[in-house]
Amino acid sequence: MKISIPEKVNELLIELNRNGFEAFIVGGCVRDSILGKTPHDWDICTNAKPDGIKECLSKYHTIDTGIKHGTVSVEIDKEIFEITTYRIDGEYSDNRHPKNVDFTTNIIDDLARRDFTINAIAYNDEKGIVDPYHGCEDLKLGTIRCVGEPEKRFREDALRIIRALRFASVYSFRIDSSTAQAILDNRNLLNNVSAERIAYELNRLVCGDGAEEILNDFRSVFAVFMPEIEQTFDYEQHTKHHNRDVWRHTTHAVSSIEAEPILRITMLFHDLGKPNACKRDADGTCHFKGHPKHSAIYANDILHRLKYPNCFIDTCLTLIIYHDVRFSGTKKQIKHVMNKIGEQNMALLFKVQRADILAQSKYRQKEKLEAIDLAENKFKEIISEKSCFTLKQLAVNGNDLINMGITEGKMIGSTLKLLLSLVIDEKVENTRGALLDKAKEIVRNI
Repeated sequence: MKISIPEKVNELLIELNRNGFEAFIVGGCVRDSILGKTPHDWDICTNAKPDGIKECLSKYHTIDTGIKHGTVSVEIDKEIFEITTYRIDGEYSDNRHPKNVDFTTNIIDDLARRDFTINAIAYNDEKGIVDPYHGCEDLKLGTIRCVGEPEKRFREDALRIIRALRFASVYSFRIDSSTAQAILDNRNLLNNVSAERIAYELNRLVCGDGAEEILNDFRSVFAVFMPEIEQTFDYEQHTKHHNRDVWRHTTHAVSSIEAEPILRITMLFHDLGKPNACKRDADGTCHFKGHPKHSAIYANDILHRLKYPNCFIDTCLTLIIYHDVRFSGTKKQIKHVMNKIGEQNMALLFKVQRADILAQSKYRQKEKLEAIDLAENKFKEIISEKSCFTLKQLAVNGNDLINMGITEGKMIGSTLKLLLSLVIDEKVENTRGALLDKAKEIVRNI
């Protein structure tokens, strides 16, 4: 098999060869090329030591990215490429980093230290595919398998546990039985992995086509860093609206929305609070009034613990809190919600609600989806008509109220909010004259 190597990458390989060194592309770029996907990164490994890499590539700008571990970054036309010396990792003491590395001249030795067989493949035009651990076969089989002993691989670097699940989700691969068992047996090692790294992998994992299956099959692994989800496992909902327990409804909802991290993470947490909110009728029917607020509390704790950006958290919590709003189809109601959550969040909310309904039973499902369609069409009309739903769109502002004699700050704010509410409810026209007249009336009645 011949892999098409980008010109700049090939330029670096040729330059290393010209100086008497061996060099290969390796890892993810080889894996994705074999799968017919476009690689995001092109990593190079070589028998040249870091000083040798820098010397023979002296005409380029080089950066000592991780020179102690053999990695030098090379910049070509503002693109960065990592070149790493073949190495053998020493003992791991923290489930993440080796205490030391030893450089080697053998590509096979280097591939032996890698995580999964599908990532332990090297290639150059001269020797073709170098695949000592049968990664190409596992790519054909659709299998995630550790290189060597799974237990050892995960104890070396616990992040590999969540990476294995991410690869399985993204590529819709199965996990080899011995690798799967080692994941379950060593899942608590994830406590030693930084929150940022887990969040990075989780974002990619939930956006995979195989996310639902992985979230279900390895739920105990996710519970290590999100213990809040455990209460939803096997929690039957006992209502006509649902035919799955809370967790399986959740995972199906994740797979029912477009593959954007903010949307899929929202679905992952949208019903976490249901067990807390559950009330049962005499016949055993469950009701979950108020569960969005309970869910938002759990989601807030998890997202902060995993160190998500504040803007991500704010959007996610807003969508969770409002995901159970039932729209009547009136523009008044829609504008009131838009005022509270904003136009962008409103557009996302319809997607969240659809995914939630698609993960429910067929009971009144068509009716529910039609209600969302109606509400979304009204929302689009509001936007196209440039209807007023924010203070910024109001035909008067604070200065107008000051000029008519209202000087107290709280009074100005409350008056503007009341005027906006009246405009949204179509009780007052959004014109300067009408609003000032109404403001005078409000002041007189205080």
